[in-house]
Amino acid sequence: MVCLDIRRGLGVGLGHSARKVERLSQVVPSIVFVAALILSMLGLSFALKTLPLGTSYAVWVGIGAMLTVVYGMLTGEESVSAVKVVLIAGLVACIVGLKAANGETAAS
Repeated sequence: MVCLDIRRGLGVGLGHSARKVERLSQVVPSIVFVAALILSMLGLSFALKTLPLGTSYAVWVGIGAMLTVVYGMLTGEESVSAVKVVLIAGLVACIVGLKAANGETAAS
């Protein structure tokens, strides 16, 4: 599961570098984008060896969405509001719940 968390963190790099790539015409953002994409997919494929597809994908998307919004808030690109913070906390709770439910299934 840690691999999936790290790999999804790379997805934040994908989201923020994708806006700067401009059809792969800028070298540094393009390299960051392609490297993060490759590492992200390798991490997901590694996680899929031990986790069900649905759980892996849901956690991957959830972590990516949460980290992308938090990064945007920290850099000032995204507005901060109480509603967003509560919804992000709910998303984190759902991600933790999915991981815990998968652990129960594996133990049975």
